[in-house]
Amino acid sequence: MKNPWEEIPLNDYENHMKLASVMQLQAMNEMMKAQFEAYPVSSVMIFGIAGGNGLEHISKHKFKKVYGIDVNSSYLKEVRIRYPNLEGTLECLCLNLIHEADQLPKADLVIANLLIEYIGYECFQKAIQYAAPKYVSCVIQINMEGNWVSDSPYLDVFQGLERVHYQMEERALGKAMDEIDYHTIRRLERELPNGKKLVQMDFERSFPSAGEV
Repeated sequence: MKNPWEEIPLNDYENHMKLASVMQLQAMNEMMKAQFEAYPVSSVMIFGIAGGNGLEHISKHKFKKVYGIDVNSSYLKEVRIRYPNLEGTLECLCLNLIHEADQLPKADLVIANLLIEYIGYECFQKAIQYAAPKYVSCVIQINMEGNWVSDSPYLDVFQGLERVHYQMEERALGKAMDEIDYHTIRRLERELPNGKKLVQMDFERSFPSAGEV
């Protein structure tokens, strides 16, 4: 059975996310800029890159390698078209993190925004262990009023996501990361319309990797 994200048109997804009643595309863009700048790293891996929102903030002076991971190959094709300036730095990989996390390369920083909701804590743990970053920066959506998809004209295209969606909790994410020896170093939050908020949780690996002092 196909992952439902393989069947959601990028235009519908992005148009929904940037509605005034949703405002997640805009919020995520600003948050990603800060995520890219936060830590002394030279490689970054973005889980669930979709159409590449936020990649305009990538500095080629800082980042030698940028990996874009997504289950939808058409999303990745659009990323390459939108960001020709990142040719030679950006590598897009079409992977299903639930089944293919062992194919991930290594990176200094992993960014996973609104992604853990669709693979669950255990699969996320495995993906992080394969990528072995020093830092992990996640954004999860907290639904204070119970609705996890905001009402919009594009609502129908998201119906299939119900079978793969996990409700997120800060404490549970922190516990899952602690289990694989990543400790919390930062927490930020941003309120959104319709009784939702985005919570950013950043983690640092508690142990050095091979070659680190």
